[in-house]
Amino acid sequence: MKNLTITVEDSVLEWARVEAARRGTSVSRMVGDFMAELQQREDAYERAYLAWRTDERSWQGGATPQGGAAAARKIGGRRKTGQESA
Repeated sequence: MKNLTITVEDSVLEWARVEAARRGTSVSRMVGDFMAELQQREDAYERAYLAWRTDERSWQGGATPQGGAAAARKIGGRRKTGQESA
């Protein structure tokens, strides 16, 4: 584990000390836990974004979704019947 020095306003440090005591932990542990949680959220977001981008590419590449030709004919929220002019 590494040490980290931060600079905060006096009022923020006072709040952090009170909050850490209320939670039964230290300011150092509270800041470390906060940073670890933030890292996990960012990692989860990045994984979800990459999964979405991968999925988006798979259907934009010309592959038709489930439903085949009927789904491919759906245009602008209504089905093209074949009787309409192009």
